[in-house]
Amino acid sequence: MRLSLLLALALTALVEAHSVLVYPGTRGNNLITNDTFPYGMQWMYPCGGLGTSRNRTYWPTTGGAVSFQPGWFRGHLQAQLQINLGYGTDGPDGGPPNMSNIMLKPFMLLGPSNNPYPGTVCLPQVPLPAGAIVKAGDMATIQVVELAQHGAALYSCVDIVFAEPGDPRIPIVNETNCFNSTQFGFAQIYTVTTTNPVLDVVASTTSSAISLLRNGWAGWLPLAIGAIGLAIW
Repeated sequence: MRLSLLLALALTALVEAHSVLVYPGTRGNNLITNDTFPYGMQWMYPCGGLGTSRNRTYWPTTGGAVSFQPGWFRGHLQAQLQINLGYGTDGPDGGPPNMSNIMLKPFMLLGPSNNPYPGTVCLPQVPLPAGAIVKAGDMATIQVVELAQHGAALYSCVDIVFAEPGDPRIPIVNETNCFNSTQFGFAQIYTVTTTNPVLDVVASTTSSAISLLRNGWAGWLPLAIGAIGLAIW
């Protein structure tokens, strides 16, 4: 009886640990460390070592909710988060050719501990990238990037099919799959200019050389004569 209970609890924990992305879905379990991925699958760009899913999740053409659990690894007392979108299926493994379309610019997550911790982050309305034009039936991939404070970039993805808002195939968003745990804090990322940018030395040198060629010898001959005169004197 006790063994069965312990086994049931272990299986429950394993199932819970299988999902980093909670809503609208996930490509699958990539919380794995093995000989192929000695540092873990999630470090692998663009989607944590997992191939494109054949079972896509429906998601609104106007943008929608994204929910995930960020604390399954160490080093996330502070983390930088960003959400991107890749369009189409013309890239590797039938996925997008790139994941460079920003849906949500980077922001800081402040966790309760530097050790692994539970908790869920819910973003109820993630917009489409600026200038995006999509229609029902288009395929895409949502990518969540988590940059931990020790420098590791962790990738999780969900493959989607766009659908019109209100389509019954879009998973329902409720308090069980999209909520913000109280132990999290959030912060904006901003920059402060402390030094002026360095001049483009290569461009400046190239420009001077072109000017010298255009002016011919006359441009620098007086300087050369003056230098020779000083040397003789």
